[in-house]
Amino acid sequence: MLEQIIAEDVRRALAEDLGVGDLTADLIDESSRASAYIVTREPAVLCGAPWVEEVFGQLPGEVRIDWRHRDGEHLDADTRICMLSGPARTLLTGERTALNFLQTLSGTATLTARYVAALASSHTVLLDTRKTIPGLRRAQKYAVRCGGGQNHRMGLYDEILIKENHILACGGIPQAISRARQAHGPNVSIEVEVEGLDELVEALNGGADKVLLDNFGHALMVQAVALRDQHRPDAKLEVSGGIELADISEIAETGVDYISVGALTKNLQAVDLSMRFYSGRDKCP
Repeated sequence: MLEQIIAEDVRRALAEDLGVGDLTADLIDESSRASAYIVTREPAVLCGAPWVEEVFGQLPGEVRIDWRHRDGEHLDADTRICMLSGPARTLLTGERTALNFLQTLSGTATLTARYVAALASSHTVLLDTRKTIPGLRRAQKYAVRCGGGQNHRMGLYDEILIKENHILACGGIPQAISRARQAHGPNVSIEVEVEGLDELVEALNGGADKVLLDNFGHALMVQAVALRDQHRPDAKLEVSGGIELADISEIAETGVDYISVGALTKNLQAVDLSMRFYSGRDKCP
């Protein structure tokens, strides 16, 4: 399924960039061939190689890509990521689209790795959210995994997350959980977002598999873990809401199972990458 998604991602991106054709690349002789390399100008976790492969696979002319590093690897600044060779027109036409995918997904993976490193001494798992770039959810969630994080639900279809408005519409937390169980049985995970300890107890007693502690302070998190251990030790606790990197290790010390961070996919900064041509008669610098 990911291969199909990558192909569609690239088709959309190339159509957006190419339109009726690459007017500038057409200035290059059609028979001209070139060699190039992609380099990172800053430390990064690499992510996006399959998208780069697909970009040049969908363009005319055969481009050979020799990867020096793989997705998920930590790279130093000025690291040569890969070498490319093929028709000059094709390399120039695909350059920006390929780099857009690589720098964006590497940005997500790099930021994720920083959060994961801060959790290294705990059992708490870092999760992403649905706050993704429209049309690139699968790609960004792949990047989170490359950075060492794990995925929360992919969309509205693979897990139930009962939030404030669902609770109000159903008439309460027990009613919402009961309807969810009746509709989907035991095979679909049910998570309930709560805003206080009373709601937490309702969710636990109602049979929620997971409880999302929304914007809880540190002291409330500690109390929430104690209540969970008392009422439903098998239930999982997740923390979300404006989580900063500087605070994440302290949050993990409370004993929560998961921390979900929307910033991984919505506040990312693209990694500084570039493609450079070099003489095909010379070795890649």
